[in-house]
Amino acid sequence: MGTEGVSVEYLSIGANRQTAGADWNSRGLLAFGADSNVAVWQPADKPLKGVHSLLSGHKAAVKAVAFLPEVHGDESSYLLSASDDKTLILWKSPADRVDFRSLCTAVDIHQGAVNCIAVQRCGTAQRWVIATGAADATIRIWTLEDDALSLRQTIDTTPKFFPLCLSLYPLDASNESFVLAAAGTRDTVQILTGQVTSAEAQFTVQATLSGHEGWIRALSFTKESAEPDSDILLASASQDKYIRIWRVRRGTQVPSTAAADPTDGAFLPGKSPSNKAHKLKCAGNAYTVSFEALLLGHEDWVYSAQWHIHENGKLQLLSTSADNSLAIWESDPASGIWVSMARLGEISREKGATTATGSTGGFWTGLWSADGKSVACLGRTGSWRRWQYDASIDTWQPCVAISGHTKAVTGLSWSKAGDYLLSTSSDQTTRLHAKWKAGGDTWHEMSRPQIHGYDLNCIDSLSNAQFVSGADEKLMRVFSQPKAVAGLLGQLSGITQAGVQDMPDAANMPVLGLSNKAIDMVDDDQEIQPIDDRDRDAVDPASIVRKSHLEIDHPPFEETLSRHTLWPETEKLYGHGYEISCLAASHDGKLVASACKASSVNHAVIRLFETDRWTEVKPPLTAHSLTAARVRFSPSDEHLLSVGRDRQFAVFKKSSEGGYQLLHANAKAHSRMILDAAWAPSQTPMFATAGRDKQVKIWRLQEAEDGKTSFAQVTAVPCPSSVTSVDFLGRMIGDKCLLAIGTETGRLGIYVLAADGSTFSEIPLDAGLSLPKSILQLAWRPVSDDVVAKHELAVAGDDSSLRLYAFDSSYLDKDIGP
Repeated sequence: MGTEGVSVEYLSIGANRQTAGADWNSRGLLAFGADSNVAVWQPADKPLKGVHSLLSGHKAAVKAVAFLPEVHGDESSYLLSASDDKTLILWKSPADRVDFRSLCTAVDIHQGAVNCIAVQRCGTAQRWVIATGAADATIRIWTLEDDALSLRQTIDTTPKFFPLCLSLYPLDASNESFVLAAAGTRDTVQILTGQVTSAEAQFTVQATLSGHEGWIRALSFTKESAEPDSDILLASASQDKYIRIWRVRRGTQVPSTAAADPTDGAFLPGKSPSNKAHKLKCAGNAYTVSFEALLLGHEDWVYSAQWHIHENGKLQLLSTSADNSLAIWESDPASGIWVSMARLGEISREKGATTATGSTGGFWTGLWSADGKSVACLGRTGSWRRWQYDASIDTWQPCVAISGHTKAVTGLSWSKAGDYLLSTSSDQTTRLHAKWKAGGDTWHEMSRPQIHGYDLNCIDSLSNAQFVSGADEKLMRVFSQPKAVAGLLGQLSGITQAGVQDMPDAANMPVLGLSNKAIDMVDDDQEIQPIDDRDRDAVDPASIVRKSHLEIDHPPFEETLSRHTLWPETEKLYGHGYEISCLAASHDGKLVASACKASSVNHAVIRLFETDRWTEVKPPLTAHSLTAARVRFSPSDEHLLSVGRDRQFAVFKKSSEGGYQLLHANAKAHSRMILDAAWAPSQTPMFATAGRDKQVKIWRLQEAEDGKTSFAQVTAVPCPSSVTSVDFLGRMIGDKCLLAIGTETGRLGIYVLAADGSTFSEIPLDAGLSLPKSILQLAWRPVSDDVVAKHELAVAGDDSSLRLYAFDSSYLDKDIGP
């Protein structure tokens, strides 16, 4: 993805919380639904680059993702994705590259959101059979041949339920007879069988398996062994906290080893244990399905279950649960009893009392790598966790994985020196991203300074170790970097901070609070008192920061990020009457300007706060009649610019007393609301305004003959859709300015402007750099050196993605056209 001279440095995005929304293929690629995108990641990549690419094509959240099974010699890899938008997209990539392109899109394949996909290779040729289940209570059978999808059958579920999981498996060596298991919003599993030929595919319901007492979230078939006539095992995972294993055997003979169902009435007095066998037929052959085992051990809903046969023939089952654990089960060779061989994740006593910093809310998806030596799972926070098996010590070791926002990224701010990037989101978190020097200069989330109870709207850096953020509450909060995070950034990213000795050790969040409190780090052997739920300032024992937590040589794992990298809150700034809409810090860090949502002149004011004593500079600045959408200080802090929904901009000039006074306002700057603005780095003050009227206008300071100062329009850049974000590179390139423009449709444009703003030209960009939804903010990385090889642009998307693009300086140094 990208153009020559443009590279994708970093893609950060959280995964959708869907059991069927991820798959890991034999080539080591893990694909998962991320908002309306499909993210492709190589977990074992060296260096650990994170998300490799984002595939855009769906219009709503992606719920199901599946790779098509591959065999040695295949020239292409295929990926299927299905979404709430009722579409199924087939993606194709050359087998020797990771370059998936949309091959075909099946629209309105169901009358409801598509929840799950099952796929198997069919016959010996390049043909696959695909099953999809949706919220219209139907299952559809498809075949894929010659890169074309064909609908073969529509099955109405009876009795009606919404399928949440499907599993498909061949019944014989011909790969033309299949068994299909379907389950979802009932407590039963339906078993269907069918033959799939190039001409037709017909599945019929053969049996209904009962025993579960809750919705069923996952199904997985496997052969018990590599023997040709081996039995087939089915695992079903349910919200009743149990996993059931069922045996499918050829013939009508019920296996003598079959266990009696412990929940069956067989254990009542006077009854002998029995195991009912269900009879199946397919292609003239008879089969039986019987209950095999009940797996007990999870303490909450079980979300996923997936089989894996290892090279030595050992069969293991991976399960994930809302109890924050991931279990690996295998059958004891002597007794045949299924036991949990490994338990990963979190121990119950460490769950904590709040979902903010304590419990991660469970694991939604568990996946095996192709070699069975690694497992990955997805948590409530949209972040992945990964473990690698170390045979030398017979232990599963945690590995660096990926994380990202799970809702729209609403704000961006580089630190003053440009060392790291802060992002805020509607998912109520602020995240810090920086480079891991020892990891090949790759970007990772290094800290999660703020976990909040309100959606976050805006952020700006006050210094290299302090920032201010605004949310859907009436106040702003100021956070200061703790010693623990400063040490971590120094060790991993080479970022040095002044005044580390004066910083608090760390921070945590009281159980019933919104504010992060400064705390001291504790030694590893120090005892922690049990929690008292009645105490408002009670500390969640899971959020205590021990010194070993951050003495690490790799980017923090998710549990460390969400608990031990918080920043203490040092100030609250009050004054606004409604939700904070925008804020900006002056370049010298001495002032904060802010505005709130407003429908009247009284509330549409801009308030200034000085950062020495954290008091408001009065009176507030008045100019707007509706919400101010953006405030920006000029590079010298001489001017303050505000733009708003009332279609006007206002420029305030610094006064001798340290405040600001209205210099110029243009009540009809655009014909529709103005959504963003940015100052150019030129000698004469110049700025850009971005409007819903599909224009970016450039305004320049002009002195009139009567001595009055005003800003006059020098040019207008037409855009194909409403413009939602603009940002100027903070320095001139030769005698030219560089302007990035983002639109409501997700299009990214880079423009070169003459120093006086009178002429401009667009630099061509690959369409793959655009987003599927609105670009909400753009931020060029600050540059201190006079000569740099590349300039980096951070892009915040409504699709919950944070993207970092690097542009070669030579590529940006273009001549301006007429």
